[in-house]
Amino acid sequence: MIDVKEKYTDLKIIKRNGNKQDFNPEKIKIAIGKSAERVMVTLTEEAEQEVVDIVLSLLETQTSDLDIQQIHNCVEAALEQVNPLVAKSYREYRNYKKDFVHILDKVYKKAQAINYIGDKENSNTDSALVSTQRSLVYGNLNKELYKKFFLTISEVDACEDGYIYIHDMSARRDTMNCCLCDVGKIMGGGFEMGNLWYNEPKTLDTAFDVMGDVIINTAAMQYGGFTVPEVDTILAPYAKKSYDKYYKEYLDITESDDEGEAKEKARAYALKKTKREADQGYQGIEYKLNSVGSSRGDYPFVTFTFGVDKDPYAAMITESILQVHRIGQGKDGQKKPTLFPKLVFLYDKNLHKEGGQLHNSFLEAIECSSQTMYPDYLSLTGEGYVPEMYKKYGKIVSPMGCRAFLSPYFERGGFEPADDKDVPVFVGRFNIGAISLHLPMILAKAREESKDFYEVLDQYLEMIRRVHKRTRGYLAKKKASTNPLAYCEGGFYKGTLEPNESIEPVLESATASFGVTALNELQYLYNGKSIVEDGAFALEVMQYINAKLDVYKKEDHMLYAVYGTPAESLCGTQIEQFRKKYGVIEGVSSREYISNSFHCGVWEEISPIQKQDLEGRYWDLFRGGRIQYVRYNLNYNKKAMVTLIERAMEKGFYEGVNLSLAYCNHCGHEELDMDVCPECGSDDLTKIERMNGYLSYSRVHGDTRLNHAKMVEISERKSM
Repeated sequence: MIDVKEKYTDLKIIKRNGNKQDFNPEKIKIAIGKSAERVMVTLTEEAEQEVVDIVLSLLETQTSDLDIQQIHNCVEAALEQVNPLVAKSYREYRNYKKDFVHILDKVYKKAQAINYIGDKENSNTDSALVSTQRSLVYGNLNKELYKKFFLTISEVDACEDGYIYIHDMSARRDTMNCCLCDVGKIMGGGFEMGNLWYNEPKTLDTAFDVMGDVIINTAAMQYGGFTVPEVDTILAPYAKKSYDKYYKEYLDITESDDEGEAKEKARAYALKKTKREADQGYQGIEYKLNSVGSSRGDYPFVTFTFGVDKDPYAAMITESILQVHRIGQGKDGQKKPTLFPKLVFLYDKNLHKEGGQLHNSFLEAIECSSQTMYPDYLSLTGEGYVPEMYKKYGKIVSPMGCRAFLSPYFERGGFEPADDKDVPVFVGRFNIGAISLHLPMILAKAREESKDFYEVLDQYLEMIRRVHKRTRGYLAKKKASTNPLAYCEGGFYKGTLEPNESIEPVLESATASFGVTALNELQYLYNGKSIVEDGAFALEVMQYINAKLDVYKKEDHMLYAVYGTPAESLCGTQIEQFRKKYGVIEGVSSREYISNSFHCGVWEEISPIQKQDLEGRYWDLFRGGRIQYVRYNLNYNKKAMVTLIERAMEKGFYEGVNLSLAYCNHCGHEELDMDVCPECGSDDLTKIERMNGYLSYSRVHGDTRLNHAKMVEISERKSM
């Protein structure tokens, strides 16, 4: 080995900016290590030293200072001898300035399209707005930088070909995905936000206002769904404070000789005023979440779960949410339901069945769903994982956003309970991103290359695994100051860090998702039958993936979850990718869209009960993200809704009601499945459809925010 210290002590490197630095061979090892990681190669210490030795031998006759380009050339030459694949990676990374021109050109073209044509990749963004356009342009730049500097060459190829899909590339280096924010903990005792100290609210109306501010602020610091779990429980104490204030107020301003009568009137007065605060407070939340865009350029995708708290003030909150949402917002005679927050009713059979303590709340929810589709219903007492957590521990696993669910994480034991007294924690936890498999393409690739399907599947599972591990490692270096309410004020579990501390402790309980699309098309490619006709191979594949992730979880000490991907623009993108590689195959790529997750084809002529049973086979294999829904073709049939929802609750489902809502913007007439108003003949309609797990506008004043593939899918819906 060459004695570096003696020979190269005085050698200087001339950087591109003209500055000189001491020559340090250890920097060569760091650089080639990063290049190796990009192509999934692990260089041994011996290999790294061999590269350094070759470089030094090439510099043996060097007597003057070195230009940085000379060092790069020497490293490249050395790598060609030791590992040509890493040499290629090193060379490509070096050429990033040249590549950057192409990146900027690509982003510029996309920016022009956004500014003058619009963007329909996400129905939750209005690309006509300047703020949204700016965010979309930045997002496209960040996406290109992510691909260039974070992904390996093989990962980029897998994404561009379509075998995997890395969701939210524009944001996943910066922050986390869906979450169950502990808003109650943030508000309790007061907190600091921005440059202000917020005192804990003393009344319900103030609590709604403050909660809205917290949501807008914190949801902007992440991507994906932002859930306020058990919002009725959070707000009930503030409703009690308002009640007490109004009760005292009445007694203070009235005089009565009959103390009993005065107290009864004070009670009625206080209840009326508190209920009014609840109604107006929730109306304010709907105004805020549907009109104030976040810094990401979209409206925050917020979900509220509620309905199981027996406290009378919590029941009042539930009632107000459902009643205000059912009435809708807008001018008199032209009110429409808002899209956010998404509402999820927590269903406990013992509380909500006929004769149960909260049966009226359930009936109120049914009334609301029959007119607005929301709320969806989450079973806490049926069969399966979520009810198991509720029945065994009394813990509610609320969905994050439209369908993502957390794996259990225990307070003392972590991934496994420390003992029979350990309990899981869900509130305050989050996901660090989803990467989806396109299973039909993987099967087509295996057949084309005459390989075993599971051998090829393993390659992509391992690829996703590596990206998730790198993502977690990258995020772990972030400072708590990047999201103060979450990491410093208790919004996230263990989120009481100092601003300059890294967030690594908070990531311990985070999940990372392996998404799945087009399970129906996978089955069809396998044997020419849909999951309605067969489904056995699809079931086998999902069992295999779940078993693999169990192994990964133990080896990596990370919580991995299987996620039923709610493909929005992806439903069309994956068809284009499949056709480009494997052409048009009947039943697989012959439509303009792929099926979401494990759902039956929307075109299938099946009954709601058949759909529940067929999709129920896969329910427990998608614990990390799932929802089940059926289409109600009879106008506002509440009896049918109750029957099907209660059946879904017995099965342990997270169930959605599907209608096709339409509102005439001219005369205010509303009707299901309306394309032209029968009252005034106008086609200026607002139409609301279920996008995937959430609702979206399919038409707003004659235009749509949905992409072409999704609009085709909506037009063909029969069972969904």
